[in-house]
Amino acid sequence: MKVTFQIEGASPVQIECNAGDNLLELARRANVAIDAPCSGNGSCGKCRVKLVEGEVESIPSRHITAEEYDAGWRLSCNSKVVADCTVFVPDIASAYQSRMKTADLSSPEEVAIFQKAQNQIQESGISFSNDYMALQLTMEAPGEDDTMPDIERLQWAVQAAVECKTVKVPYSVMVKLASTLRENDFKVCVKGKLDRNVFQCMEITPFEDTAIVGCAIDIGTTTVSMVLVDLTDGKILAKGSSGNGQIRYGADVINRIIESTRPGGRKKLQDAVVKETLTPIIANLCRSAGINARSILRLCIGANTTMNHLLVGVDADPVRMDPYIPSFFAWEGLLARDLNLPANPLAPVVIAPNIGSYVGGDITAGTLATMMWDKDEMTLFIDLGTNGEIVFGNRDFLMSCACSAGPAFEGGDISCGMRATDGAVEAVTIDGATMEPTLTIVGDAGQKPVGICGSGIIDIIAELFRTRIINAKGLFVREGDRVKRDQYGMGRYVLATAEESETGREVSINEVDIDNFIRAKGAIYSGIDTLLQSVDMTPECIDKVMVAGGIGSGINMKNAISIGMLPDVELEKYQYIGNSSLTGAYAMVVSDQAIEKCHEVGANMTYLELSTYPGYMDSFVAACFLPHTDASLFPSCVQED
Repeated sequence: MKVTFQIEGASPVQIECNAGDNLLELARRANVAIDAPCSGNGSCGKCRVKLVEGEVESIPSRHITAEEYDAGWRLSCNSKVVADCTVFVPDIASAYQSRMKTADLSSPEEVAIFQKAQNQIQESGISFSNDYMALQLTMEAPGEDDTMPDIERLQWAVQAAVECKTVKVPYSVMVKLASTLRENDFKVCVKGKLDRNVFQCMEITPFEDTAIVGCAIDIGTTTVSMVLVDLTDGKILAKGSSGNGQIRYGADVINRIIESTRPGGRKKLQDAVVKETLTPIIANLCRSAGINARSILRLCIGANTTMNHLLVGVDADPVRMDPYIPSFFAWEGLLARDLNLPANPLAPVVIAPNIGSYVGGDITAGTLATMMWDKDEMTLFIDLGTNGEIVFGNRDFLMSCACSAGPAFEGGDISCGMRATDGAVEAVTIDGATMEPTLTIVGDAGQKPVGICGSGIIDIIAELFRTRIINAKGLFVREGDRVKRDQYGMGRYVLATAEESETGREVSINEVDIDNFIRAKGAIYSGIDTLLQSVDMTPECIDKVMVAGGIGSGINMKNAISIGMLPDVELEKYQYIGNSSLTGAYAMVVSDQAIEKCHEVGANMTYLELSTYPGYMDSFVAACFLPHTDASLFPSCVQED
């Protein structure tokens, strides 16, 4: 049998299969992108495809109406092949494969973030330098009176250029030594690192090629970001990002861990991040910067504990199983060649240390970037992405925890939810009298709405509550043209009718969506509350709140406070700091001392396991209302009369 996937905006893909094969699994085998945040358990309703020809056997789903079913729409995770068929995959289904982006480094904002990090770290006494160097060497060519072997000739030249006792020449340099010397008349550049009086050669190039480069990487559950850095001065050479290829195996780390336990799963997950994600980004950035990938002499990575395990290909299942013991927190000795990354094969891959099963190196690197470890003021650091991680403290102590908020902040568990790509509703205001919405949509002018991203969901719920369209439980209590109810009485608010949307499907938010998001925001607030309680403090003790993560950039902080997601402290205390994990990885790439400090910060951070902490569940339940069951915690949050 054959299945043909007709992909909107791309060439068709055909794959051989057997009767009974699952359509979503076939798409994964064929590398066809179908968004499945729930990893195929049928709960999210996002893996919609349209049957064009042939036949599939589909289990009925609440996510597909009778009219849609008659039109050919199916959930791929609930469909089995029974004959040759052709299915249409809409472009929105592959939206998670964010188009690879290379940033305009002439943008002052792009440069300022990393320059600020460099300045702050230097002010703390950490040297923003490293021991990598490029040595331009001129040697005498051999002759009848000079029969010194090439390796000794090179070693003598290196020792004449830099004070060292030993010069190591690895296999990767040795195999090209003779040809490179003679092709360049014995004028070459040798790149490597001087460490404790030993110079480690890593690459030999023509005399003019003196580029020595580092690569800082943030591996997020949803998005991977990266910068190439000049190791001599810390200058950013190129910056880019792309969707994490693993996301087709689930939006959250638990689904991916489960997928990795299946036959061949661990290799599939590793290939998805290394081959499909990191390798193309590195290649793209090297082209943009005009450098050879073998000039990348160090890579530093900030990623959560699960992403780190899946990256290196080790068993991640113990991370999710009681007593939640990962294979490693800190691990040294990993090289680029071990992962087949397009970089110098001897380049060390430095992984920022994990703190716990659900507080990983991305938070350690982010905490390094916040500088809270060097300040007297009490700082609350919140990383909002597919998961929520929190750190609280100052130079005297650091407490951390992770909140099981689920994928709601990335649009998961929301019927019309999506990531912040073109067509996503990212901001909303609602007129209290007419109940009519005003939408801000990602994309070019005139872009029609496709769905709702995380920041838009926060705005919608805040506005619905402010205008008394919903009550503290998230139930609809006002009627109007924009409020609809199904046959069971469940209410929903329509942001765009089928005619007003890009897809011809209504864009709305219903009571189930609101309940899912209330539980997600409740997890964040109760995590903050429990972390403060653990050190006998209250929100009044917070001097500064730093918010990081992809969703953080678009958040209306006032609205996030009004729904009880963030503490009700002065707005002036809130600061968005961008991708703190990438910023921390950048510091580690350039600075040897920053790597040491990051490991020190990790070692000094206390991890609080919320699931076993007394009183956490009570705090969580209390936070699952708008804004909270204790109104005194949110004095600034009032509804319209």
